[in-house]
Amino acid sequence: MKYQLLSERDMKAMDALKIFHGGAKKINDTIAFMKKFENRKKALKGTGFEEMVADAEKLIKKFPKVADFEKANKVKYNSRLGIARSQVSGFQGAYVTYNFMKKVVKTAKTHPVFVPAEMIAVVPMTDHYVYSGDLLATLCMTENIMGAQKYCSTNLIGIPQPEKRFKELEKVTGERFERNKIDKENSALILKNQGTFFGNFGGIEVANSNYLVYLDGVTRYAKETGGDFYLNPSWSSIIAACYYAKDIPNLTFKVSMLLSTQTTMQFRMLLNIINEYIRKDGTTPIYEINIGNGADPDTFITCAKELKKSGIKGISLAAHMRINPDLGMAGFDWTDKAYKVLESGTDITYKYESDGTARELDTMAAYFVSDDERKKLAAKIGDVIYYKSLKATTDGMDFMKKGIKTQFGKGSL
Repeated sequence: MKYQLLSERDMKAMDALKIFHGGAKKINDTIAFMKKFENRKKALKGTGFEEMVADAEKLIKKFPKVADFEKANKVKYNSRLGIARSQVSGFQGAYVTYNFMKKVVKTAKTHPVFVPAEMIAVVPMTDHYVYSGDLLATLCMTENIMGAQKYCSTNLIGIPQPEKRFKELEKVTGERFERNKIDKENSALILKNQGTFFGNFGGIEVANSNYLVYLDGVTRYAKETGGDFYLNPSWSSIIAACYYAKDIPNLTFKVSMLLSTQTTMQFRMLLNIINEYIRKDGTTPIYEINIGNGADPDTFITCAKELKKSGIKGISLAAHMRINPDLGMAGFDWTDKAYKVLESGTDITYKYESDGTARELDTMAAYFVSDDERKKLAAKIGDVIYYKSLKATTDGMDFMKKGIKTQFGKGSL
């Protein structure tokens, strides 16, 4: 017997939520509209971020270029090798990103840094972060100015929200959300595994119908900013996202390594979920899957073969090169393993959660500082992502010297 992943009740609630937000076409069109640079800049007026974004447009003109490196090193690419796509985590909002850009320009001649092809932020998506212009300015700098192919935001279900929003969501979906009152206006879901605002290891705990809170948040934020890519840390929210965004092409998700896709068995489980709600064109709302840190190159290569065999289009596979000491094993280094993957002709998104040196603020804790504290620490956190990006660049340069095509953001091309 085959069991359906979603019940009629589940689908009815998600359908109602989508209609509440204007329907699939309206959501999709709004995201596309807000992704355009000119529309984002108009929305930023009066937020105080206009000058920062204007200066970022000047800074990008001074960024080092990949073509200069290719020419100086007489790089020739081997089409039999896989393609490496650079990815760096920790672009924690506008102030941090802006400080990163200034550092790149300052060291352009001594330590060239290329724009990562993909960027990730684990900023808790509070209303202040989303609606103050902070996230919008960040997207202007990362996607529109630096030209990152993808910028991934993180919606954690334990974030405090206005109580009236919970009541509204209950009315729309017919579900009930168990929550605590934080203050006169705000409440937060009760997370019983850990009980913090942000939840068990970044929001993995998605019990009962709490995935609806996740989807509601993602939809609100996508419509507000044009951000189209979101970290998805739980099995239930992945299933829900595949169904919910089946008819919203501009809404995509990254599967976190915290799901432990360490084996081909677990990877096939994920493919079965994705295939259950596949789009007519063979694509899926899942844009990227992070293979777990415990996987070896053979497992990664096999997963890539399984993905190709499945016929599912548009999914990239990622692996951490370096990780924060508090996220996993100290001294973790997957670089040699990445070469084995690439030499087999398999593409890889090579990701840096750390540059491997355990710098100050190169920790998971730095991801969850308050909005005010993040602004105060912007220069230091900006340094952290600078050194991660420097590592992604130097490793990418080594790839290129060996004939491996390596992708960076448009601002470095």
